Amino acid sequence: MMEQRNLILAIVLSIAIVLGFQFLYERPRLEQEQAQRQQQASEHETPQAAPTAASPNVPSAPGVAPAAKAPAPPSPAEVLAESPRIPIETPNISGTLALKGAKLDDLSLVRYRETTDPKSPAIVLLTPPGTPNAYYAEFGWVASEPGVKLPDANTLWRADGTKLTPTTPLTLTWDNGQGLEFQRIYAIDPYFMITVTQKVTNMGAKPVTLFPYGLVSRSGNPPVSNYYLLFEGTLGEFNGVLKEIKYDELKKGPKDETTTGGWLGFTDKYWLVALIPNQKVQVRGRFSDTVTDGRNKYQTDYVATQGLEAAPGKTVEASDRLFAGAKEVRRLNDYQDRLGIDNLSYAVDWGWFFFLTKPIFLLLDWLYSQVGNFGIAILLLTVIVKLLFFPLANKSYRAMSKLKRLQPEMVKLRERFGDDKERLNKEVMALYKREKANPAAGCLPILIQIPVFFSLYKVLFVTIEMRHAPFFGWIHDLSVPDPTSILNLFGLVHWTPPAYLDIVSLGVWPIIMGITMFLQQKLNPQPPDPVQAKMFMILPVVFTFMLARFPSGLVIYWAWNNCLSILQQWVIMRRAGVKP
Repeated sequence: MMEQRNLILAIVLSIAIVLGFQFLYERPRLEQEQAQRQQQASEHETPQAAPTAASPNVPSAPGVAPAAKAPAPPSPAEVLAESPRIPIETPNISGTLALKGAKLDDLSLVRYRETTDPKSPAIVLLTPPGTPNAYYAEFGWVASEPGVKLPDANTLWRADGTKLTPTTPLTLTWDNGQGLEFQRIYAIDPYFMITVTQKVTNMGAKPVTLFPYGLVSRSGNPPVSNYYLLFEGTLGEFNGVLKEIKYDELKKGPKDETTTGGWLGFTDKYWLVALIPNQKVQVRGRFSDTVTDGRNKYQTDYVATQGLEAAPGKTVEASDRLFAGAKEVRRLNDYQDRLGIDNLSYAVDWGWFFFLTKPIFLLLDWLYSQVGNFGIAILLLTVIVKLLFFPLANKSYRAMSKLKRLQPEMVKLRERFGDDKERLNKEVMALYKREKANPAAGCLPILIQIPVFFSLYKVLFVTIEMRHAPFFGWIHDLSVPDPTSILNLFGLVHWTPPAYLDIVSLGVWPIIMGITMFLQQKLNPQPPDPVQAKMFMILPVVFTFMLARFPSGLVIYWAWNNCLSILQQWVIMRRAGVKP
């Protein structure tokens, strides 16, 4: 019958979506966590000119060229000790700047830890050349004329200070011995933006034309989570268009594009390292990959298309930026608006449904600012969603109440015309028409919450704000599954169930969700067919196991939504004269 077909359709759609999330997100989760633990340091190579399809009149940014096989790399600590360094200290970043080479290659995020334990190590974002997984940024100049001695990886700069902080910029100076004096001025804000101003003073007798460049180099195989709906790799904004390029695509050859303004770099799930050239200068951006001894060396770089001519006795200047930090939405929005950096906030992968996902996050973030707990914010968001859809849900629950009131009549029709399916369907449709009942309306409560379910999952999954966000009790991170397990009696037995038992490892909140789903289903009209009725009663159990490995924040949302729905439906049924 139509009522049963619609109910089955709604159930199939819900299960398909839940299974889809499980396949696209949860299965690669363990692989992602394992891969993230492998990324720590970096490897040194002397920059050389890399091939490019650019105009011959514009030199290329330095690149990473294949080198001879090297012995086992030293540890990061040993590499950091090889060069004198200037400390970098801000409320959000700590690290050092090497005077040899002047690369930005040692940055850690002091407010973000590897685990929820506040004593766990800080997230290491950039590491120096010299160890297996190099990740660093540098700025400099390339010349159109041969023979001009430029700063390189072996250049030892002279610093005018002892520390780089938000209130104390640092100026590095170097003389090339050919009449050119180079200055590199580093300024850092309290968060994640570094401004690099380069100056060249020509004290010689001949003019020199120089092109400013910036690059970010990343060696090894950057850990990616392989989630279909999450992009991790190289990305950039060119002429108002955001472009995403997977690491594997670069194996086919470099990608380049000319743009005025924009930005380009590497994005991970929560972290971003992006070059931001002067937004009024035309540059040629490039993404490339070279291989040495089987190890990939990825690079994003840009070089200005118009050179700066340093006439004798004159100084030329170029000012660019580097974002290196967490993809905090407020911070990206602020930089985007205040500095005029187009689409920087879309470094967060909002997905195809950004028009829904981003507003849901902004509302959650505002609620968090009011209550100080993202778990409470999720509960309040659920109430707001219920209020927004209150008229539709009321209409649906009234229709379901009417169907439940008609169930005795449905049983009589089945007993009378059970052997004549065609006559039974006609009588049922006539009953619906006479009583003005709509069997399809019962599907609405399930279908309404699917877009919100999807968007909230995306928010919990991709936003740094949700990472390690606690609720109450045993929930210390809303972005990961409930850590309790029925297999060890919820912690009473000191035993950690192995990963292969995750499918049957139910936590407290999934069980609560399953119970609330069962109670809500008991309020719905049951199919007259006993087999179908039993099948529907099994669904809460199926959903409990499927959602057990979803982020606890999403399970809490679903359980709380069920509770509100039960209350709303119970009141409507009482008013309609139907016994709940």
